[in-house]
Amino acid sequence: MSSVSDSRIPTRGTAIGLVIIGIASVQLGAGFAKTLFDEVSPTGLVWLRLASSALVLLALARPRVRGRDRVDWLVVLGFGASLGIMNWAFYQSFSRIPIGIAVTIEFIGPLSVAVLGSRRRRDLAWVGLAAAGVVLLGAERADLDPLGVLFALVAGGCWAAYILLSSHTGRRWEGLDGLAVASAVAVLLLTPTLAGTERDPLADPRILAFGAAVGLLCSVVPYSCELVALRRLRAAQFGVLMSLEPAAAAMAGLLVVGEQLEPLQWLAIGCVVLASIGATRTSPPPVEQTAPPPAG
Repeated sequence: MSSVSDSRIPTRGTAIGLVIIGIASVQLGAGFAKTLFDEVSPTGLVWLRLASSALVLLALARPRVRGRDRVDWLVVLGFGASLGIMNWAFYQSFSRIPIGIAVTIEFIGPLSVAVLGSRRRRDLAWVGLAAAGVVLLGAERADLDPLGVLFALVAGGCWAAYILLSSHTGRRWEGLDGLAVASAVAVLLLTPTLAGTERDPLADPRILAFGAAVGLLCSVVPYSCELVALRRLRAAQFGVLMSLEPAAAAMAGLLVVGEQLEPLQWLAIGCVVLASIGATRTSPPPVEQTAPPPAG
């Protein structure tokens, strides 16, 4: 008998809707965060986001840490480091370049994991399509800060590492325990970086409230939606829906921040989205599916 009653398993339509809500929440949260950069640095805001989500996850999971062996801790420490650096690099990136472009470049990370995991020659076509998208982004070089692009690439590499480490963490830590501990690790890792910021995010209650709101939009809401949706959706279906992230990020940048993209940049985003959908549909399902982190 299943441990989850049928009444708690959403319909397929509801599950798809939950994933879309999660995607919209992540990208709207990122857009909202960008409007706050005049008041708090990207480093301070990403710390507040991670701290607020870590507190919620720790309260919900109450992870069991006693009796853990050395490998358990090495895995969760790596998981937390990838989570922290990914978010820090991503916020540094979209503080310099449009959100849609930052997410598009960052998405090369999970796309690479999907393609390399399939080991099929035909999937090289998806790599080529994604590469074409990146080249098209470079065609509008006047709009792209090289440092912002570099940070997006770092975030993409950390996203790939996060995906690879998530399955190991899921096998060694029960339920949300691993994610909760990893989130705490990410916060501790980034705490020393606050010393280099011009504004202390802890000194202003208003900024604290904004940071908590960003954490809710970018972490708590999407992860909760995805956790429920994955009870119904197959890994491939979930991956295809998550491939909409770059387009959703571009729309959030347009609607929330007013970031206008050139036609070539929209075409580039389309190339990466199609490449991600194609790679996801042709890749074999993973041994154990866990929700990837929201981008942004």
